[in-house]
Amino acid sequence: MKLPFFKNEQTEQTKTVELANLPEHVAIIMDGNGRWAKKRRLPRIAGHKEGMNTVRDITKVASKLNIKILTLYAFSTENWKRPTTEVDYLMKIPKLFLNKYLPELMDNNVKVSVIGDLNQIPVFTQDAVAHAIEKTKHNDGLLLNFAFNYGGRNEIIRAIKQIISDVDGKQLSVDSLDEQCFSKYLYTNNICDPDLLIRTSGEQRLSNFLLWQLAYTEFWFTDVLWPDFNQATFMEALYDYEKRIRRYGGV
Repeated sequence: MKLPFFKNEQTEQTKTVELANLPEHVAIIMDGNGRWAKKRRLPRIAGHKEGMNTVRDITKVASKLNIKILTLYAFSTENWKRPTTEVDYLMKIPKLFLNKYLPELMDNNVKVSVIGDLNQIPVFTQDAVAHAIEKTKHNDGLLLNFAFNYGGRNEIIRAIKQIISDVDGKQLSVDSLDEQCFSKYLYTNNICDPDLLIRTSGEQRLSNFLLWQLAYTEFWFTDVLWPDFNQATFMEALYDYEKRIRRYGGV
């Protein structure tokens, strides 16, 4: 499949990408914003601000490549442990990002969704997210899925509690509980599991991200810090994925 690519800012050339096997769902752990800022002797929030622009760029690339779902780990349940000034800024990022780029998301037919416990985040953040979801709900292009105040263990515990409640209420039989049934109780019940997980900044761990959903996902790690992650790095990950043979436990 030949797909449109974008102008290379270094060579000023327009390229065409040929990929036979694109992932349907790409998940990214966006890591390295703080280190990017530290290297430049800037406050950590400067890295998050630059990372916000990377989100826009990679969303645009994924949309052009007809990838169906892009899930971004934006704020974990453990991130509350960070300095108050940093957390306060991270709570503002959804509003800042969506206010700036929502028109462009609309132009690219992108649909916004969020997974995680939104009840614990500030009302102004909830309102910004709800507005974007409402404005883009009829779009049928790329699903841009933000994991915000999300934790994989928290998600599984939440699902178990709901299952117990449904069993007690006679809405669910224990005998009918299997993997497919359990998946319906997760935040991601309406989307497929990720085909490819990308983590930036050189770290090689899941950090409590999509623990159930990543059971058979292909992993790809890069030393590139998230603010420096660009279309060329993204394509490198996709080319590597294209060469993978996914056996799902078989031969």
